Amino acid sequence: MDNDQDILSRIRHSANRKILFLPHALRQMSRPDRMITPAEIRDVINHGEIIENYPEDNRGHSDLILGYGAGQRPIHVVCSPKEDFLAIITAYIPNTENWSADFRERL
Repeated sequence: MDNDQDILSRIRHSANRKILFLPHALRQMSRPDRMITPAEIRDVINHGEIIENYPEDNRGHSDLILGYGAGQRPIHVVCSPKEDFLAIITAYIPNTENWSADFRERL
């Protein structure tokens, strides 16, 4: 089994080739209460940490990454590394109703 650093390395390698924003991700990112930019997604990918791993995802292995965007707001990104690109499945601003205060654990 891969450790988080190996998985992050694979994610970042895929992102360096190309980032593909799936339609659901674009809808979630562009909600008026979120307005998450592609640059923020790249910051999350480059500097974030894996907080959940989904090896059996029907879209292929995927991971939930916690990182920070503009103004240090927390952002969760679900992505799936492929050989030629990184698929961004969704992205959202976590809240403390569903997540711990540090946004790393589900309540």
